[in-house]
Amino acid sequence: MAQIEGFRIKNFKALKDVTIGKLWNTQYAKPLRPLTVVIGKNGVGKSSLFDAFGFLADCLKFGVEEACDMRGRGGFEKIKSKGQSGPIEFELYFTADKGARPITYELAIDLDRHKRPFVTKERLRQRRKGQKHGWPFSFLILENGKGVAWKGETDGIQEEKTNYTIEDIFKIIVNPEKEEGKNTEKVELDDNRKLGISTIGSLKQHQRISFFRKFIEGWYLSYFTPDAARSLPLAGPQKKLNIHGDNLGNVVQYMEREHKDKFQKILNQISAKIPGITSIDTEKTPDGRLLLRFNSQGFRDPFYSQQMSDGTLKVFAYLLLLEDPDPTPFLCIEEPENGLYHKLLESLATEFRNKATGKKNSSQIFITTHQPYFVDALDPEEVWILDKGEDGFSTIRRASDDELVKNMVAEGLPLGSLWYSDYLDAR
Repeated sequence: MAQIEGFRIKNFKALKDVTIGKLWNTQYAKPLRPLTVVIGKNGVGKSSLFDAFGFLADCLKFGVEEACDMRGRGGFEKIKSKGQSGPIEFELYFTADKGARPITYELAIDLDRHKRPFVTKERLRQRRKGQKHGWPFSFLILENGKGVAWKGETDGIQEEKTNYTIEDIFKIIVNPEKEEGKNTEKVELDDNRKLGISTIGSLKQHQRISFFRKFIEGWYLSYFTPDAARSLPLAGPQKKLNIHGDNLGNVVQYMEREHKDKFQKILNQISAKIPGITSIDTEKTPDGRLLLRFNSQGFRDPFYSQQMSDGTLKVFAYLLLLEDPDPTPFLCIEEPENGLYHKLLESLATEFRNKATGKKNSSQIFITTHQPYFVDALDPEEVWILDKGEDGFSTIRRASDDELVKNMVAEGLPLGSLWYSDYLDAR
């Protein structure tokens, strides 16, 4: 399954210029692990980092203008880093599967002359087979909605070395009479507020672009709220838990019917974590609504989701996500500890790690937290520390970069305890 190896964010909220993991031009850096957890104090930018992934996914689905206004972001001016010039920029470095050549996606968003957000630049690039060093070859280049796309597995062009402009590429490269022009297509988008990968990625001849589009479309960013999970949806099985969790009962219906063994595993896990729960099922009301029932030891009548604690509903939702028969390639959760008993946190972190194996059909999991009990179950290679620099913007470093911390964990000291004792603070 595809894996994000690194992510760079510029001029987005508190993230003036932050890189997490490995990029094409930082080959010395270590890539992100299958499980990545970001920790830090309140106000250092953890929510901004979480939302950077959400914003990118929303840009693909809805376009950049709508994405700027969604989820309480407040528009381009609100999400642009204060006092900074230049566009909002993202650089995503990922591999399609183990052993594949990594691909870099670059996106830049700015305001047009009418003060409306638009896409100023998109690029997809990849080194050619056997190329270990040097500039990757771009196989999608878009500037202000105009550019070139290379079909199939064609290498593309190292335009940084040639200093080609888009117009140069139109004249020289996109020429069917020349060898280099046979696998190229001129691209002109009619709406520069939409991502080029959204349109071009739907075409069969652009497999790499299509794969990347589907990869981002498959991301799951959890905006789960217990109140949403207590709603009464219309009955009917559904395969996927939506981002707010208001179809929790529908997913239970599906799992009960189609994946009984996996659902029983979830029940066993939640019984171990929430004492007394013996079974979970659904009940259809006369008007076609769906009630989610929790049957508890010692009680004849079931408890309904409206009566269950926030923590119980959250644990159940996370276990459903982790046992999804068709797992998402990238699962992103902000502060899973909220509402949970502290002794549940270490075992929950272990559940996440056990599912983020890096193997085929396993999710890459990204989590933000401020709970040391959760961090106790983690390795320094999996943990990144977000802090605030002297200029007021976020800085980030890997816990394993601190030799003292690394050695103390190797001696058996839990990482969360070290964090609680201020050993992870910048020195």
